[in-house]
Amino acid sequence: MAFRLEDVQAALAEDGLDGWLLYDFHGSNPIARSIAGLNGGGKMTTRRWFYLIPSKGTPRALVHAIEPHTLSHLPGDTRHYAGRQALSQELDALLSGVDTLAMEYSPDNAIPYIARVDAGTVEAVRKRGVTVVSSGDLVQRFEAKWSVVQLETHMAASAALYRIKDRTFAAIGEHARKGAVFTEHDVQQWMGGWFREEGLTAEDKPVVAAMENTGNPHYMPPEGSSRTIGRDDLVLLDLWGKLKQPGAVYADITWVCHTATVVPDHQARAFAAIAAARDAALALTQAAALDGRDLRGWQVDQAARTVLIDAGYGAQILHRTGHSLGEQVHGNGVHMDDYETHDDRRLLPGTGFTIEPGVYFPQFGVRTEINVFYDAGEARASGPRQAAIVALG
Repeated sequence: MAFRLEDVQAALAEDGLDGWLLYDFHGSNPIARSIAGLNGGGKMTTRRWFYLIPSKGTPRALVHAIEPHTLSHLPGDTRHYAGRQALSQELDALLSGVDTLAMEYSPDNAIPYIARVDAGTVEAVRKRGVTVVSSGDLVQRFEAKWSVVQLETHMAASAALYRIKDRTFAAIGEHARKGAVFTEHDVQQWMGGWFREEGLTAEDKPVVAAMENTGNPHYMPPEGSSRTIGRDDLVLLDLWGKLKQPGAVYADITWVCHTATVVPDHQARAFAAIAAARDAALALTQAAALDGRDLRGWQVDQAARTVLIDAGYGAQILHRTGHSLGEQVHGNGVHMDDYETHDDRRLLPGTGFTIEPGVYFPQFGVRTEINVFYDAGEARASGPRQAAIVALG
């Protein structure tokens, strides 16, 4: 079982909800599958299933008759359906006596990372007299909070990423000073070897971007045609990884260097602005944690973006301020976002996320990224903050 029933029921009672209705069809809701312990595979799940966790009493499951054991590993009573008429009748029974339920739904699709249940299914629940609310904060409690061991894996991964960053900067500087011919893709390959040495794994290769390519936040150097890095070039590294052990969580950092002796003033000014934006967002999270007050993801994003807008870089913002960290590099917790979405989920103790403001021009871009562990009474960065673009010349 992927959750403790008493913990979920306590959370439901605290939030004033009658229950949490988990629903999935053919893998459409990875959050529900994870909560239900189905993401590891081993069971065929080609039909719709429902699992109602009430705030009090025994959970109730509804599964297709040809897949009767889909949720047999979970506590509670199970009923089966086959035809669509039977499904409708069984839904009537499943939802009888329920007034307000949480589902993976987001009003106006404000948080698409949570909006995993299709509109038709939400309609089917509502027409039975049930009010549907977002499960966003519930998901955080049971999908985004780190254990003590997970925090340790994050800290170990973070330390390894900083070592890889240092080795990469040193190698770029040495090759540039010697006048060697090397490309963004070459640097990415060097980093891959150091990832293996450090025992890290990652969903994708790190970003290595030079000059105009740094203006593309999701640039990846193509093999055979990536840009050569010279003696007067801005270079951005974005690297993420985790330990190779079950339950390990990611670290994710971005640093910027320049192969010249002196960093051009327009690039230095842009970096100073994003560093100030990062520090403003971190200060807000630290104050909220210390005071024990509610803080929402959108508020952190606004704190960072206000600094950038006031510095004259509003038109150069292309993405949110940060994202949740978990067993995937983009986790299921709150994102620091009031730009791409309006994330009104709370920052909860025991969760981790990035703060990564950036500004982007056709000629260049800069970004700084730190990781923050948010806990009761404190919010702390898990590694050093870059103060200025590092000149390697």
